[in-house]
Amino acid sequence: MTTRAAGLAPRMASVAEQLTGRPLPVGLRAYDGSQAGPGGQPALEITSPVALRRMIWNPGELGFADSFVTGELMVHGDLLSLLRRLHGDSGDVEAASGAEAASGAEAAGRGDTSSARRGATRAAALARAARLVLAAGALGPRPPAPAARARMRGRSHSRARDQAVVSFHYDQSNDFFRLLLDPAMCYSCGYWTSQDPGYGLAEAQRDKLDLVCRKLGLGQGMRLLDIGCGWGSLVHHAAALYGAEVTGVTLSVEQAHYARRRIEAAGLGESAEIRLTDYRDIGDGPYDAISVIEMGEHVGGAEYPAFAARLASLLRPGGRLVIQQMSRGPGAPDGGPFIASYIAPDMHMRPLPQTLTLLQRAGLEIVSVEGMREHYVRTFGAWRDTLNARFAEVTAMIGPQRARVWQLFLAAGELAFERGTTGVDQIVAKLAPGSADPGSPLAGPARG
Repeated sequence: MTTRAAGLAPRMASVAEQLTGRPLPVGLRAYDGSQAGPGGQPALEITSPVALRRMIWNPGELGFADSFVTGELMVHGDLLSLLRRLHGDSGDVEAASGAEAASGAEAAGRGDTSSARRGATRAAALARAARLVLAAGALGPRPPAPAARARMRGRSHSRARDQAVVSFHYDQSNDFFRLLLDPAMCYSCGYWTSQDPGYGLAEAQRDKLDLVCRKLGLGQGMRLLDIGCGWGSLVHHAAALYGAEVTGVTLSVEQAHYARRRIEAAGLGESAEIRLTDYRDIGDGPYDAISVIEMGEHVGGAEYPAFAARLASLLRPGGRLVIQQMSRGPGAPDGGPFIASYIAPDMHMRPLPQTLTLLQRAGLEIVSVEGMREHYVRTFGAWRDTLNARFAEVTAMIGPQRARVWQLFLAAGELAFERGTTGVDQIVAKLAPGSADPGSPLAGPARG
């Protein structure tokens, strides 16, 4: 029986259902013209046998991503809705997996043979999948990696490699980021304080910048160090509205150029500067305040203790530190193969309690922690709405592969925060007792 006669999509759906134990949650279309699964949208379309080959060589998340980025796997309808269904709305997949594990443990305890039967069923499904792949003409050598994938060399978290990683993601196009982000160019979680229809991303990012400045206790003439300053949004805000003397640090050439022009245009050259340098090379402390807004994830697991110690050494007694940082639950310490390959190579996220422990070991006292996970759902949603509305412009600007990378990244990111597999928190810390810390009252914007 040929694949065309049998219908590739129905056979794939049957194998998937046998392997997962549940009906195919989305429609499936194959390059032989066959269809399976629910009608309507969202639906997956496999446009080439190369997509199957990619998923054979890289099963799971990376094979799916490679095929989507190259256009060999297409999504009809809303990508986020499709990902929700694939993962199971309302945690159905996790509940089923947990129930299966529990029943397996119970069966083992009473000598039941149901586990063996499930193993035999899975083996049969895998054998069917192998025959299907052979019939579909999907066997062959590993396809070349998509051009949009990162190709990093050198020792992880060396200065040269960190520079290359930052350049890969941030130096692709200031015009693209200006299109995607709010006018202040904040590329981090906003702080949504209103449900009003007129309140949007720009207001949420303004309120986030104010929140950081208040938590730092900024006032006139205070020295602020912003590590990972991006395009200078916090540098500008703290200098212009709080009267702080701000030093921003970045490894991105494009970000540095943009931020410097911004500071000059605002007439803040006497109170703000941007340095194109590594945080390890900052040596002019102590500072009255330090901010690290979603840069700590890129430091590295083994390197974080030294990073925390560096922050403590740069902070004056009585000064405050605000770290806004993403986290993962236990068992998922990094961003996953898609993030590592297309967005942020060498990224490392850990559970929040582990980060707090590392900061404490560096001599820092935790003042407060504020969870912002739900705020990132709305932030990713706003970015995603902009990308989808202007996708043709984005494609012309950065190319079709990179445009699809961002499509997948923003949908997957929104889902991760929505489902709680990824979190983000604002941590306020100061030097631990013994540093003659007199405390730091919170201040509002400078007046006059």
